[in-house]
Amino acid sequence: MRETPEELSELQALLDSSLSRSTAHLRSIVVERTLTAAQLTRVLTGMCTLALSTVTAKGEPRISGADGHFLHGRWHFGTAPGAAKARHLAARPAASVAHLRGEDLGVFTHGTVEVLNPRGGEPAADWPDLLAYFQEFYGPDAFDWDNEVVYYRLRPHWMTVYAPDVDTLVTT
Repeated sequence: MRETPEELSELQALLDSSLSRSTAHLRSIVVERTLTAAQLTRVLTGMCTLALSTVTAKGEPRISGADGHFLHGRWHFGTAPGAAKARHLAARPAASVAHLRGEDLGVFTHGTVEVLNPRGGEPAADWPDLLAYFQEFYGPDAFDWDNEVVYYRLRPHWMTVYAPDVDTLVTT
């Protein structure tokens, strides 16, 4: 868990407000089957496979996989600069991600991406710390980190969690 108390509070507020703004149908499924922000950050460690949804110039949805890392209460993921999803996100930064673990966990997030290490641009203020994390996870020589990979942070405006058996996911 890398979240500060402020980040946990912000994440919990997002989870609460997202659920309160959801349809009655979704609330009937999730309300008694969800995680708190603190529980979620204990569950989402390491690399989590994401289904990433972007939109083409024609407004057609596209879904692809991405390595997701839940850090500081937000999803972070990377891809090659020439990938279709990178082109989509550069033109239309709205995105949705889902992380599913069978029937045990579903984390669904909608938001807007920001580029953390833009080519030829100013990196995000926390990019050095994030880069250190990614290099530790993947290895310092896994990529030409300046040219072969672009990283994003999804700034969520909606997020909900489905976890029917919290005890199987969270240990105290």
